Amino acid sequence: DIPPETEIEPFGDLEGRLPMPVDAPVRATYSDIRSGNVTWQGWLIQTEVGTPVRAVAYGRVAYADWLRGYGMMLIVEHGDGFMTLYGQNQSLIAEIGDWVAPGEVVALAGNTGGNSAPGLYFQIRRDGQPVDPARWVDP
Repeated sequence: DIPPETEIEPFGDLEGRLPMPVDAPVRATYSDIRSGNVTWQGWLIQTEVGTPVRAVAYGRVAYADWLRGYGMMLIVEHGDGFMTLYGQNQSLIAEIGDWVAPGEVVALAGNTGGNSAPGLYFQIRRDGQPVDPARWVDP
């Protein structure tokens, strides 16, 4: 149910060309050890509280609320089984059902996910399974 006047490139064709959701360094990458034998399933991006978080591609907000272990979480569905997740936010700007465009501010980064430092947790999922953002994002 994408608005008919909107022409968008399918998410699957954007591999290697997605922008960073925040302009900041990645502190923990996909498959890095998180604790014990638990690994990161996305990126922890180091940034200041209040930094604008931008959607990486066109999609519709499917979830916008608190999620245990991730803090204030925003999930955007992009179609064809793809989703992007933006966690640890201070506040959410986009709401469930909103259409978002690439580069649109959807949240403000924070420290709500239980990590010791502020930042943004960013994850890409395909058919419900996490994939390495390094294959998709062009830093």
